[in-house]
Amino acid sequence: MTDNATPSLSKANDPTVAIALGAGGARGFAHISVIEALDEMGIRPVCIAGASMGALIGAGMAAGMRGREIREYVLETVGKRSTVANRLWNLGPGTMRDALGGFRLGQFNLERILAAFLPPELPADFSALRIPLKVVTTDYYAQSESIREEGALHPALAASAAIPVLFMPVEIDGRIMVDGGIVNPVPYEHLRPLADIVIAVDVVGAPDGEGVPNRFDSLFGASQLMMQSMIALKLKLSKPDIFLRPPVNAFRVLDFVKARQVLEAADGVKDDLKRQIETAIEVRLRSAIA
Repeated sequence: MTDNATPSLSKANDPTVAIALGAGGARGFAHISVIEALDEMGIRPVCIAGASMGALIGAGMAAGMRGREIREYVLETVGKRSTVANRLWNLGPGTMRDALGGFRLGQFNLERILAAFLPPELPADFSALRIPLKVVTTDYYAQSESIREEGALHPALAASAAIPVLFMPVEIDGRIMVDGGIVNPVPYEHLRPLADIVIAVDVVGAPDGEGVPNRFDSLFGASQLMMQSMIALKLKLSKPDIFLRPPVNAFRVLDFVKARQVLEAADGVKDDLKRQIETAIEVRLRSAIA
């Protein structure tokens, strides 16, 4: 626990915590602020579930990276246009066009792109993670959710983040997988049996602005509306103990070079999260005593 931290969940009889990090493209950088708040409280989740960008950020946490380390890595890589360009240019084998799978929308090879950007701390296999991780993907032809939690980690992360309009599907075990956010934007229900306190973080956002959106914004905005409809239905059926919505509406799904601005906008949720965790702990402890 840090000097300015609130009480740590370090005792054996304290409530356990699990966290679900949702889909949202570049808006998912807001998850880093949430992880930093947990670090400051000395909280280590017993399990992490993630969809799309939430799976990528969650994998860093599951590998043992602290929120501050993830923040610094993001700002030094995807947060800089020059670094993004250099890493894409250095992809191999062959030309950048071959490595990416072509320059047409829907044909970018996310597995190769992630190979250039994932931090070295991420292991090749789920079994080497320090915290169990559930990665949500969508089985395209089975029309269903598929949870990946063992085997090769990197293909699972690529599949979970493979937005159909941008990236090629990913084949895993003979199945065609695409973006996990399509079927489950915030997968908190998978954590309910595993922890006393379940935290869910929604960074899907909503269309923001005025006037008629262009074709690209309209496409992603429609996706946001559908995912928010799914989340609203899930919340009616079963709520997590803590549900956070960082203020990310001002950012688009592809605003990766605005990582610093996303983080600045999300930092305000830290105090709110800490208060909600303290309340949830008190409620659990009182129930245990009673």
